[in-house]
Amino acid sequence: MHGTELAPIYQNYINGKWVSSETGELYESINPANTSEVLGRFPKSSIDDVRLAIEAAKEAFPGWANTAAPQRGEVIFKLIHLLARDKEELAYTITKEVGKSIREARGEVTKTIQAMKQFSGEATRLAGETLPSYNEEIFAYTIREPLGVVGVIAPYNFPLGIGVWKIAPAIIAGNTVVFKPASTTSLISVKIIELFEEAGVPAGVINMVFGSGSVIGKEFGENKELKAVSFTGSTDVGVALGKAVTQHGGKMQAEMGGKNPAIILEDADLDLAVDSIVTSGFYDNGQRCTGTSRLFVPKSIYREVVDRLVAKAESFIIQDGLNEETTNGPVIDENQLNTYLHYVQTAIDEGATLETGGKRLTDGDLKNGYFVAPTVFSNMRPDMTIAREEIFGPVIGVFEVEDYEEALAMANDIEFGLSSTIYTKDLEKAFHFVRNIQSGVTHVNLPSTYFENHYPFGGKKESSIGPREQGSTALDFWTDLKTVYMKP
Repeated sequence: MHGTELAPIYQNYINGKWVSSETGELYESINPANTSEVLGRFPKSSIDDVRLAIEAAKEAFPGWANTAAPQRGEVIFKLIHLLARDKEELAYTITKEVGKSIREARGEVTKTIQAMKQFSGEATRLAGETLPSYNEEIFAYTIREPLGVVGVIAPYNFPLGIGVWKIAPAIIAGNTVVFKPASTTSLISVKIIELFEEAGVPAGVINMVFGSGSVIGKEFGENKELKAVSFTGSTDVGVALGKAVTQHGGKMQAEMGGKNPAIILEDADLDLAVDSIVTSGFYDNGQRCTGTSRLFVPKSIYREVVDRLVAKAESFIIQDGLNEETTNGPVIDENQLNTYLHYVQTAIDEGATLETGGKRLTDGDLKNGYFVAPTVFSNMRPDMTIAREEIFGPVIGVFEVEDYEEALAMANDIEFGLSSTIYTKDLEKAFHFVRNIQSGVTHVNLPSTYFENHYPFGGKKESSIGPREQGSTALDFWTDLKTVYMKP
């Protein structure tokens, strides 16, 4: 399929039907490994399209909210089977649209299935609490209630995973949803809706509108019918959206930027440490909010660690992600390619030493896509731009430090606080790190990207707003507590 004349046209999903946007305008989703391949054309929705979706969700809310919670959970239980059945098709679509390797795409589907196993049981755990009253004639307890119509904005890097694990707890709690996927991952988002529909979600409970973040996000922020918005993306957008949502009394949840530190100490297993840094910093082209981008290493092992990282980076097989042996495919789009190139040049200009990478790859078929080289910088300083700003690319800056104390201080000297990790066999330092690192997720002897869906996920400082996602806290954001006092 080459050229727009053969690319299918997709529509918004409102009130259980696929409907055209009032604008009649379309945008293209392309394969980042081969930019001449158009995967589909999607509507550039207007504010009125968004309002139609919100109205459909509003009409569906009473019926869904009054459906027994375990019955709502049955939908998610069915979704587990459907995701497993379509695993290869879903992984293929993710790779075609995002560019990530088929290995990474299969991993995303697997993680999504694991999340649904967790969430399907949450429907029977929508628990309040019963506490004794001071008055022996009063029976008092709390119950959880849904919020109403809610908005979900998903990013491109885990378009299946994040989209589904926001929508699932929202509807388990009894809310109805308007979903805005990333424009670059519109095709996999159609699959998400088709799966929820097949799993038995009634019309109007989940609605989806395609289009510009500036149009749809603005309406999400300002429309008082939306009682909550859950967003994953950049800190700038998340903070601005959060101000708009909370200004009219809505709830906001945002998972945003990261500039995640890793510390390797002299006693660490270097093979394990370097392999883990490669996993968290280079795989998936560093397009993970929890990816390692700052590495702190004592002088005595600094050069060895840098050399090992360079060797690993240069061993990557970079090509179309559909090839089974591919280590990395392309970055998502031209904008992300240019962001990567901008930060590389800025780092060089500010005095960092480029050890390897730092360029677009254009040999052979690579010239047709947005392929880049895994990049290692040494001679880093904390005041450098690439030490402070999120790149969302396969770039690791290595800092030489005197000792653990200096490494910890530098690791915390940042506006972000999402994920972190330390590599050491020293239990005392490991526990000190866990207590003192300023991040919402942390690790010892594991990649900073490691996570399991049945644990809460979120960050500190400018990395998160609102309650944690997933795990035991998954329903906190999507419900209100009502306290009940009863006297016979």
